Amino acid sequence: MNHEILFRDLGDRRIRFALTGAGGGFSRTLLGQVPSIPWLDAAILCDLEPERVVALLRELRYPEGAAVVCEDSAAARAAAGEGRVVVVRDHALLGEVSHDIVVEATGHPEIGARIALNAIERGAHVAMVSKEVDSVVGPHLNRRAAERGLVYTTADGDQPANLIGLVTWARLLGLEVVAAGKSSEYDFVFDPATGRVAWTDRECDAPALAGLWHLGEDVAATLARRSEVLAALPQRATPDYCEMNVVANSTGLLPSRDALNYPLCRITELADIFVPRANGGVLDRTGVVDVFNLIRRPDEVSFGGGVFVVVRCADPATWELLRGKGHVVSRDGSHACIFLPYHIMGVETPLSLLSAVLHGRASGGDRQRVHAVMVARADRDFRAGEMLHMGGHHHVMQDCTALLLPAVKAADLAPFYLAANKRLRADVPRGGLIAEDAVDLDGSLLQAIRRDTPLPAA
Repeated sequence: MNHEILFRDLGDRRIRFALTGAGGGFSRTLLGQVPSIPWLDAAILCDLEPERVVALLRELRYPEGAAVVCEDSAAARAAAGEGRVVVVRDHALLGEVSHDIVVEATGHPEIGARIALNAIERGAHVAMVSKEVDSVVGPHLNRRAAERGLVYTTADGDQPANLIGLVTWARLLGLEVVAAGKSSEYDFVFDPATGRVAWTDRECDAPALAGLWHLGEDVAATLARRSEVLAALPQRATPDYCEMNVVANSTGLLPSRDALNYPLCRITELADIFVPRANGGVLDRTGVVDVFNLIRRPDEVSFGGGVFVVVRCADPATWELLRGKGHVVSRDGSHACIFLPYHIMGVETPLSLLSAVLHGRASGGDRQRVHAVMVARADRDFRAGEMLHMGGHHHVMQDCTALLLPAVKAADLAPFYLAANKRLRADVPRGGLIAEDAVDLDGSLLQAIRRDTPLPAA
């Protein structure tokens, strides 16, 4: 895409945004980019630790005194009138400072939903970074925004928006998307000299991986053996299911399977793996979302949290030509993989803000249907009255495993982040999926949004 098209009608206009979760990692990547963009201003920033945000802005070389912490409406309005960046603790103060769009990045399901809904009600667009919110009520919030002539969008730079954009691009070109997905967050780095594999700050001995470096003729068997060799390291991550839920709802692609496949593979193998079983791959159906774990040597490039699509090769001769240019084409020439090997977070998000505010455009296609639902499976027996605690960097629900189901299979089940931090009304046995009526949802804004904004069937 020629992004210069987005700027044609900008003129002297400046786009002002509000940002929640402003002290977090994603927010840092956005705020660090703002001083280099003359048409973009941070109007008001919200975080439970506002002093941390001021310190962050200072670290990012914002002018001394550019931002001020405000604890009430009068102070916020006064600071904005002086042209300063307003920093608040309470998201209820966001409406006191004029802005065009809210970037919601708290990662908190209920609070994030409240922030987004309030923004829409006061006439602001929403760029949703909190996938925990988006996975539960994204389509509902999108419909509410559309009814008011506003944009509700994923944020460029984050994996869901990047993948939605890649799928949309492929479809516009008439390519059949067989599978779409992403790499999980961290690579598995194999050192042939030591036979050890590193995954973040953890390592394990895996000398057998050297003999499994190539897929061989039996792809499924090789993948299964790789998984066994690396069983000491985590191979699935809760956030991946959430992100693929957002992509599924936007594109209509369905989960490849409830647990997703998570093959341990190299970039060059993607077009041989995410294809139908009849072609030697792992898919039982096509038109799906999925996730892989990247294995690589220390001297090989990372996928960088990137995204990919696997497409069917309509004209094998075309793709043989492209194979010769280094593109990833399956061994039998029937499928090809096209990928964006990067994930640079808020550095790209200004494009979403500009597109939404100036052109009324959002990432992706039909956001007013629920095509998939991320649900929770109990890893132990739960008793009525217990709390489904959620926490940690990856917002995991304790003693529960995430799954991603087609919506038709999840009609009576509670979305994962709807159930999070709620109390159970009923017992749930180990291995059982948590039903909606087993969770106490009284007072849940997420549930109110789902109930009060009916959507057409997927």
